[in-house]
Amino acid sequence: MHRSPTRPTGTKAFRRLIGLALTCVGFSVALPAAAADPWPSKPLRIIVGYASGSSPDVQARLLAEPLSKALGQSVVVENRPGAGGNIGADAIAKAEDGHTIGVIGNGPLTSSPFLYAKLPYNPASDFAPIALIGSAPLVWVTTKSSTERSAAASISLMQAEGDKQAYGSVGAGSGGHLGMELIKQALKIQPLHVPFNGGPAILNAMLGGQVQMALLPTSTVFPLMQAGKLDALAVSSAKRSPLAPTLASMEEIGAKGVNIEVWNAVMAPARMPAAHQQRLSQELDKILSTRDMREKLFSQGWRVDDVSAKGLALRIQQDTRSYRDIIERNHIQID
Repeated sequence: MHRSPTRPTGTKAFRRLIGLALTCVGFSVALPAAAADPWPSKPLRIIVGYASGSSPDVQARLLAEPLSKALGQSVVVENRPGAGGNIGADAIAKAEDGHTIGVIGNGPLTSSPFLYAKLPYNPASDFAPIALIGSAPLVWVTTKSSTERSAAASISLMQAEGDKQAYGSVGAGSGGHLGMELIKQALKIQPLHVPFNGGPAILNAMLGGQVQMALLPTSTVFPLMQAGKLDALAVSSAKRSPLAPTLASMEEIGAKGVNIEVWNAVMAPARMPAAHQQRLSQELDKILSTRDMREKLFSQGWRVDDVSAKGLALRIQQDTRSYRDIIERNHIQID
């Protein structure tokens, strides 16, 4: 019986197709397994762009242990101080190992793009928001008056004296500087800006009468307020703060539209896979929602509010607009 010469060829072709199909099935099975590889697969690194002992550093170390337990990997804090936090922010933005995040203050994410002629990173595209750790208003303090004076009376005196009064800050572009410029605009006062090398130097200048006012953290000024050496007009937030419940808000003293708070946040490189970002956000939300963590942060002068990545992204956008306007209007620049 004559056999078709094409049958062996067809059989071989059929077998090749079956082999190819099995290979494809093998790939389809292998791909989900690879995608499901556990993460993190090695220690997680938290970069802090500030010196040891600074508030971002303390907060990063507070979060490291519970985050390590939640992720099943050790968490290491690495300090990269310099340029107002920009050096650390740049290191976070450029990290490519998939296991690097950072704790960043509000400056590098909101005001730095307008203060520096050249910035090595882009806050709008190089980061992914993970969690807002804590926020705090500054306190508007003035030198002690010889007579009891209301906030309204103090503001009237500032308006009358114009540039005869001065305020201190820790430098151009700092929260105390930008916040006072917003207050000046809202209340139509004109105190001169005098930069100092740190909060203690400002306090010494105030006690010595060289400057008459400043915006400083609650933890810095409360001891002197309680000792009766400084007066406080208000907190720098639009609403009253639980951190200083007896002090008026910006709205209450007539500074409409002023809402200045300092805050620290956990950020990741934008290139980190979305699933890893989401897991970090979920775990940090749980950690920051515990009573123990909230009490620890509150005792250090920080309020824990909306910690979500979405809330953080909105906060960055709002603060960026406020700082951009005041920086451009006053031509504030850092070389």
